[in-house]
Amino acid sequence: MGFETMLTEEYRKRYESEWPNKTILDYLKEAVTSNPDKLAIVDRKSRYTYKELSELVDRAALGLLELGLKKGDVISIQLPNWNEFVILHLAITRIGAITNPLVPIYRDREIRFMAKMAESKMIIVPDEFRGFNYPDMIKRLLPEWPSMQHVFVLGDHVPEGMNSLSSFLNEPWERRRDRAELDQIQLDPNELVEVIFTSGTTGEPKGVMHTHNTVLTAPVYWIDHLSLTADDVVFMASTFAHQTGFLYGVCLPIIFGGTAIYQDIWNPNEFLELIEKERITFTTSATPFLQDVIQAERIEDFDISSLRAFIAVGAPIPRAVVKQAAEKLPCKILSGWGQTEDGMVTATLIDDTEEKLTSTDGAPFPGMEIKVVDPQGRTLPPNVEGNLLCRGPALFVGYLKRLEQTKSEFDGDWFMTGDRAFMDQDGYIRIAGRSKDIIIRGGENIPVAYVENVLYEHPDIANVQIVAMPDARLQERACAFITMKPDKEALTLETMKQFLEAKGLTKQYWPEHLEVIDQFPTTPSGKIQKFRLRELIKEKMTNRV
Repeated sequence: MGFETMLTEEYRKRYESEWPNKTILDYLKEAVTSNPDKLAIVDRKSRYTYKELSELVDRAALGLLELGLKKGDVISIQLPNWNEFVILHLAITRIGAITNPLVPIYRDREIRFMAKMAESKMIIVPDEFRGFNYPDMIKRLLPEWPSMQHVFVLGDHVPEGMNSLSSFLNEPWERRRDRAELDQIQLDPNELVEVIFTSGTTGEPKGVMHTHNTVLTAPVYWIDHLSLTADDVVFMASTFAHQTGFLYGVCLPIIFGGTAIYQDIWNPNEFLELIEKERITFTTSATPFLQDVIQAERIEDFDISSLRAFIAVGAPIPRAVVKQAAEKLPCKILSGWGQTEDGMVTATLIDDTEEKLTSTDGAPFPGMEIKVVDPQGRTLPPNVEGNLLCRGPALFVGYLKRLEQTKSEFDGDWFMTGDRAFMDQDGYIRIAGRSKDIIIRGGENIPVAYVENVLYEHPDIANVQIVAMPDARLQERACAFITMKPDKEALTLETMKQFLEAKGLTKQYWPEHLEVIDQFPTTPSGKIQKFRLRELIKEKMTNRV
């Protein structure tokens, strides 16, 4: 199968010297050679060394060949953060096929679209996870997937007509086929290895295509950035079907030959237990995960001294949260910015000043370039908010079957990220929000992220999101959605305004409506879906009329 991409010869020449020009299998081989008995991956069910992992990968790869799967085929994996996901991805890569990670909480609507768009030949699901029956969903969708040839189920309850993944992984395929077959498959680092769909905060999900080179560039950056060695232990709770989990949970530990500890259902107290038990040294997770950890009731009961870095991504870290974390955790709190399309583009450094750590989302990694521009595409001076553009070796090679749409999201060779940001005189950025997050009240721009940061300083507020609500005269007004910390009395609009006045915030920036809710709607990666909040307040205002 050959999907059309934007990977031209000119593009290859431009970034050839900056790409690793390797596949994840090259790094796996290095880890097996240097430290075969090193613990590689750990989930709640099993633990494998690098030697064991490599043997399981080869066995599964031979099994895929036996099924008739081949180079260029797409294989979809809808599994939680279990070791089987890692084994399958590496086996898929071994035969030159393409991994399509699917988020476990996706249901009929999303899976129907994604597997069909990717022309998947095989899909792997659990029998049950968090109370949902996956095989039943697959039965409903199979008639709509003309390309689908194989369905595998992980668990004890495998319906008739489907295959057991456990039996497949335990089958000694090496007795039927020669391992030499695998070595004869030539892999080009510029070939596709992943099609991963955006989480769909708005509109139709887009299949982001990555090659071995583009997908590995971002995690390779972290080796020097955090001085990682084989002694480091990574924790990952973000789903593998989101780029954070895939890059920094599946790929990164293999790249530096360390150990990965996986959690399939996020639990901050269990995370603290695992730090003590497994001597975890760092993690990368969505910003809400960091908030959960610092609010955990038993944090002082655990020895978490091994943890040296917590990288929070997916949303700007409120300054108040950074300061709280510094008081409760022994590690540095780093922030970073990136997307499914470009991995991690910017990050703060462990030895950055407190000002940089608490008020920026970092500077770009070597080779990655960013700029902040006005609506006409002109570069803006420092500390002026504008549209954020980026380019570099970690950038994706196109949206699946949407090449024209891909081109429309570029200005020359600069990718228009859809985010807005400030850049200081040192090249550090601070994400101000999505382009659509701007509230224009009667022609006056309200800096959403700025106001949110002020509200985060309120001792009783757990989380806050500000969105635009429609207004007949001013077009838009600001509405604040907040959740309260446990056992705290809900704020009123009046008490919120009193707090903002005491903080000295310009009155024109004050939210004019307040909604106190129990929890925010989120994407599978933990990002809050602001568009749903906009819809909620719009509907409420409409019903009032």
